[in-house]
Amino acid sequence: MRATLLLVAGLLAASPHLVLAQAKTSPKAATTGSETRYFTSIDGLMDGNADVVLKETRQGKAVTGAVLDVCYPADKTSDRKDRFIVNLTANGQSLSGTTQSLVDKQQVAVKLTQKPSADSFDFRGQITVGTSVTEVTSSDNSDMSEKEFQDSQTVDDGISAAPKTFSDVSPEAVGVRIKLDAAVEFLKGLKGQDVEIALGSLAVTCDAMRAGEQTINLTVDPDRAGALIAKAKATPGVVNAGWIAGIVEMDRAIRFAAADWREGDKINRDKLATTVSNVLAKSFAAKAAGASWSPVTGKLKLTFKRPSPLYPALELTDIIEVTGLLSPDKPGGSDSLMLWISAPVTTTTDEAAGAKLNLVDESTADEEPEQRDGSGAIAALVKDLKGQRWDADNSVWK
Repeated sequence: MRATLLLVAGLLAASPHLVLAQAKTSPKAATTGSETRYFTSIDGLMDGNADVVLKETRQGKAVTGAVLDVCYPADKTSDRKDRFIVNLTANGQSLSGTTQSLVDKQQVAVKLTQKPSADSFDFRGQITVGTSVTEVTSSDNSDMSEKEFQDSQTVDDGISAAPKTFSDVSPEAVGVRIKLDAAVEFLKGLKGQDVEIALGSLAVTCDAMRAGEQTINLTVDPDRAGALIAKAKATPGVVNAGWIAGIVEMDRAIRFAAADWREGDKINRDKLATTVSNVLAKSFAAKAAGASWSPVTGKLKLTFKRPSPLYPALELTDIIEVTGLLSPDKPGGSDSLMLWISAPVTTTTDEAAGAKLNLVDESTADEEPEQRDGSGAIAALVKDLKGQRWDADNSVWK
């Protein structure tokens, strides 16, 4: 036993740095472990319109493999997208690989060189899609960790499947999140139905392509929204369905008792439209010129006319249009109704006898003309309907 202890002591004396050397090898080993890093932009691809994700696997500082995911405009005349995902082989600072685009089935070849530059990375090379060649010259690209990348991918579709009230979502606006491979059949099923489809929501975005799901936005009469949502939820491929934000702004909404407007189990919309039209006509100092309910969206369109004060001697006419929307104040029915009234939109025309002036609104398509609403119309409706306004500070009706 004593001999053994003496032998150990001798070894330690002969190798005083043995323990320290073993302790130092652990952190070094950790730094050479496999790590995943992401780039979410490489400047200049597809005229700067490409959505890029480059996923790299590194051993220390050396790249051992990579996957390049590029979503880009399929043509210059529409919002249609194409996408390719290519596995890249790493050879020193070079990354290369070939694949085929997912939609148009075009051949893709990637040849890139990646160089560290201070705290960022530079990329040079070429990406060929079909016959189109993109020269890549991109500097100052920063990478991120797996966690940072995943946190950045969180998407809120804005759908509320079971809202308590319509204070945060709009009663006529419906969102349906659906698998891409089921979207066509779902949309075909809406043909001939009393429902509007937002054209912009038909475009499959890069986020939708990567998620494999898109959100389709619909507008429907609030009386039929609940049934549409229930039907959508039962459709194969639908991930979520519910109400979303729409035209209703709570600062122009009124809540009032439904009892005075009911006939049996239905609301007498015509009676309500007449009442609202009379109140607004007085507020606008105008004459009611029309009222109609849309059978598709349930929106109320009210029209008024009055002499224009712009140039009295010309006897011009102001045509005032207002949009309204009526619904229960929450999904599933209620003893209270909610009426939203838009700001008035006024156009001026020449309706005098004889030859007409051709009046043109000089505002551009990108500009919305300022619509003044100092008529006190909402306050007048609240008083006539014995209603309540929304208190945004306390999120209650008052």
